[in-house]
Amino acid sequence: MTARRGFARRTVALAVTASVAALTLAACGDDGDSKGSGETKTGGHNAADVSFSKEMIQHHRQAVEMASLAADHASSAQVKSLATKIKGAQDPEIKTMSGWLTAWGEKVPQDMTGMGHDMSSSTPGMMTDADMGKLEKASGAMFDTMFLNMMVEHHEGAVAMAKTEKADGSYGPATALAAGVITAQSAEITQMNKMLGKN
Repeated sequence: MTARRGFARRTVALAVTASVAALTLAACGDDGDSKGSGETKTGGHNAADVSFSKEMIQHHRQAVEMASLAADHASSAQVKSLATKIKGAQDPEIKTMSGWLTAWGEKVPQDMTGMGHDMSSSTPGMMTDADMGKLEKASGAMFDTMFLNMMVEHHEGAVAMAKTEKADGSYGPATALAAGVITAQSAEITQMNKMLGKN
């Protein structure tokens, strides 16, 4: 009887020890997981992500400025519809990227649209002040053709920037946005070239 009791006690003791060990391991695992997910949410960006966000904000702002002209200057319903689509897609992306920069402790670029600040030399596909001036003065069919040609070039620049971000960036949401830019704007380039009779 005594032997049986001793065996039972040892069995219970072993069971308790195993349970404690399992709980300890689980707790360690939880800590590791929560730390890992915290790092993913709050960090994980690099210099490429910052450059992409800053440059794409300015790039998108110019596209929105160009698209805004279409309402009063374009004669084609297709051009007006495309311009509305471009503005609707890029305005929210500007806000998203501005939010990232703020969260990273970076400055959001000042909005220089309409201020005569020429950024065309540093960012792919950006129009010069002279280009923007010509587009603003154009109307009707002339505006439609000019707008489509300029926007194709503008989109090609955005796609190139987005490809660089996909290759060099490390922040998941930024590389995902870049992938979306490549898909959407490549499709719009094809559409605009068709409208221009190039395809």
